[in-house]
Amino acid sequence: MAEMKTRLTIDPKNGFCALTKTFQSIRPPVPLPPLTQPLSITEYVLSLLHSTTTNSTTTPATPFLIDATNGDRLSYSDLLHQTKTFSSSLQTRFPSLSKGQVALIVSPPSVHVPVLYFSLLSLGVIVSPANPLSTQAELNHLLELTKPVIAFTTSSFSNRFTSLPLGTIVLDSPEFLSMMQTPQTYKPNRVEIHQSDSAAILYSSGTTGRVKGVELTHRNLIAVIAGLFHNRNEDEQDLHPVSLFTLPLFHVFGFFMIIRAAALGETCVLLERFDFENMLKAVEKYKVTYMPVSPPLVVAMAKSDLVGKYDLSSLQLLGCGGAPLGKEVSERFTARFPHVEIVQGYGMTETGGGATRMIGPDESKQYGSTGRLAENMEAKIVDPVTGEALPPGQQGELWLRGPLVMKGAAYVPML
Repeated sequence: MAEMKTRLTIDPKNGFCALTKTFQSIRPPVPLPPLTQPLSITEYVLSLLHSTTTNSTTTPATPFLIDATNGDRLSYSDLLHQTKTFSSSLQTRFPSLSKGQVALIVSPPSVHVPVLYFSLLSLGVIVSPANPLSTQAELNHLLELTKPVIAFTTSSFSNRFTSLPLGTIVLDSPEFLSMMQTPQTYKPNRVEIHQSDSAAILYSSGTTGRVKGVELTHRNLIAVIAGLFHNRNEDEQDLHPVSLFTLPLFHVFGFFMIIRAAALGETCVLLERFDFENMLKAVEKYKVTYMPVSPPLVVAMAKSDLVGKYDLSSLQLLGCGGAPLGKEVSERFTARFPHVEIVQGYGMTETGGGATRMIGPDESKQYGSTGRLAENMEAKIVDPVTGEALPPGQQGELWLRGPLVMKGAAYVPML
């Protein structure tokens, strides 16, 4: 009876419940695996990739990753093989590396980084990717925060780490490549991973003080990917989906988007360093259909004279986040690219990158909006002084509850 009364008080336009003063998501709930089922985000993504609903144009030979800088490619069969082989190599060479330990990853984008993510996550090792442009003081702070037992980096950064229990593996070394490609005599031992186990520690922006480590579980990441998978619009793409990553893979946006791409069987083009004209060249060369972007890039595409030099007709969708995108910029972009839809969203590292987003052309026309509350989520707008929950149209703190919300934060208290 109480549940029926609550349903009757929910505004179907915005999901606000006058009885509880809580906003409910008006999107259909997305099915999640039973919480009691042992499941890693790697296993979940591969199950989606292999499911009958995965994009039918994806084959084992389809490129998963293309490095636009050097032309390196990783097919889906390579992804599966290298993930399994590297997991086996890690268990052989580091028998003490175990579930719940932290691995720090400091590397520019490359075709090796996602393999590293999926391998470590499949073993229950907590991945902690960091900005390769971090200063030594910033890196020391991250080491103090997460206390990693092993680090993965490139030769140009390998001398920046203090001694770690299991040392440092250099990603551009023959040793690392052999660990991914050498056939192993046995399959990796399966590690039982609970969805409530920690999967990743990503780093916040530090806007309210020093950088904090945000601890996300396998369940958090499963919930993010489930929402993106089940709410995808298969009619958006006439071509095989190809996304261009202008985002760093250590940032929450790039982190969950590369996982999403694997689940959907898409092809991802990576830029080691962002350059606007190189981005335009990559869109033309690889027939890019989708790009996750920030507002300054939308502004540049709307204004730059360089845009006219390249064929960008394959581009169909931009996913914009990180800051508000105003009506004037949106309209100017649309006037130049009438065939390209812009969808916006809002999220934080603390919510696995997701909280609200737009889906489809009708929602994308709501300028200045970040879309609707994500599926399976609840929200309140709270007066920061009184703690009172507020009705629609009021300003206050945004409180979120649901399966996307982090397990906790790691930080070093100021002395």
